[in-house]
Amino acid sequence: MVSIYPEDITNILKEQITNYKESLEKKDYGTVISCGDCIANVYGLSQAMQQELVQFDDPENTMGMVLNLENDFVGIVLFGQGINIKYGSKVYATGKIASVPTGNALIGRVIDPLGNPLDGRGNIQSDNLRPIEQKACGIIERKSVNEPLQTGILSIDSMIPIGRGQRELIIGDRQTGKTAIAIDTILNQKNQKDRPICIYVAIGQRQASVNQVYKLLEEQGAMDYTIIVFASSTDAPALQYIAPFSGVSIAEDFMYKGKDVLIIYDDLSKHAVAYRSMSLLLRRPPGREAYPGDVFYLHSRLLERAVKLSDELGGGSITALPIVETQAGDVSAYIPTNIISITDGQIFLDSDLFFSGMRPAINVGISVSRVGGAAQTKAIKQVAGILRLSLAQYNELKKFAQFAGDLDKSTQKQLLRGKIINHLLIQKENSPIELALQVSILFAGLEGMLDMFEETKDTEKFKTLWSNQAKNIIPELYEKLNQGQAITDEEKEILKSALQKTISTL
Repeated sequence: MVSIYPEDITNILKEQITNYKESLEKKDYGTVISCGDCIANVYGLSQAMQQELVQFDDPENTMGMVLNLENDFVGIVLFGQGINIKYGSKVYATGKIASVPTGNALIGRVIDPLGNPLDGRGNIQSDNLRPIEQKACGIIERKSVNEPLQTGILSIDSMIPIGRGQRELIIGDRQTGKTAIAIDTILNQKNQKDRPICIYVAIGQRQASVNQVYKLLEEQGAMDYTIIVFASSTDAPALQYIAPFSGVSIAEDFMYKGKDVLIIYDDLSKHAVAYRSMSLLLRRPPGREAYPGDVFYLHSRLLERAVKLSDELGGGSITALPIVETQAGDVSAYIPTNIISITDGQIFLDSDLFFSGMRPAINVGISVSRVGGAAQTKAIKQVAGILRLSLAQYNELKKFAQFAGDLDKSTQKQLLRGKIINHLLIQKENSPIELALQVSILFAGLEGMLDMFEETKDTEKFKTLWSNQAKNIIPELYEKLNQGQAITDEEKEILKSALQKTISTL
């Protein structure tokens, strides 16, 4: 009779458990059970992780990313069309979370959301990889926004200031100049003393549009400090979905090294559409306007990563300028209201203003910066304090004047000055203005020194002439204004005298 001892049973069980674990670890592949519209459902991959990269056994070696973890299968989004992936195709886990290369090697380059070069200038030599999804900094790690980020756009820097570490939404209908504001902001950083690294994330844009942006930045010398992350309208929705997350991961690498970064998401409307198409195909439940319930969480976890770090962590920052497209000026639609509630203010571009010739077409009444004066230099705060009030009064008087008969002289004077200030705020595209010029031009308008002008061309002549002469006429004061320092009463008189001399020559 064979005797069975308890320790033998224990050893056998241990061996079976070990063999079972080893078999699970070796089982690093799955089988496609359905595939279509850049989505694949795969049986197996029992060890798969959320956002893990996988590779399909097809002629193109298509890559994908695990997004849904179900009981019996995993839902994978494809980074290609996957036209040769069929039922029964093998899928292999890589054990790697979706990541993007980071570092100085990317500056001046155009890349896709996975870090592959798109500019034909060879491979990117970077050993640093950073997961595209990261937890946003907590309150203790943050610092209040207190440094201005100059856009070079007079109406924004004077009335809707943007600070380093802020999230400021640019919103408006199609073709109202949203991208132009973002690109002008990048161009304006060229001559800044402590210029930030700029990242332009193009989501669902046409190839021709991004080529134009790249060509402009290259010609102006702005690609020396800019990275373009591009997911085109013809790319798979998964690439459009990860594009902004890849961009902010690259930005975070610079930020934790103590640098300032400006990141532009152009635009999050297309990002939401890409996410919706993926989610509905993955059978995630739709909610309001057929968007999945977590689309708010999608954008909040992206935009919360914009931050001004505390001094203990190096004091770096990420300033985010998300762009959102509205339909017929409807800011109360689902995606616009979501992002308005996440950001620290919005710059609203009005179609009517745009077509009336007011460029940039910023609606001052709706636009706001919740950081406000904390992100303004002393010089422009000193001069532009009454600007928003003056424009509001002008707009109200303008409506009243349409129905009034004879207007008294003070009302006529106020209407004229408001008209002149509006003309001063008109600015050509790709022509950012230095801080010293912004302060002095606003000073001239608000002090009533241009009240004799009646036509827009006279105001334009003054701006052009003053821009060419100011640096030579008041070199020391010009430099002081460029540094953002407040000016004394004596220096105001010097500035007024120089402006009067220039105006008298017109």
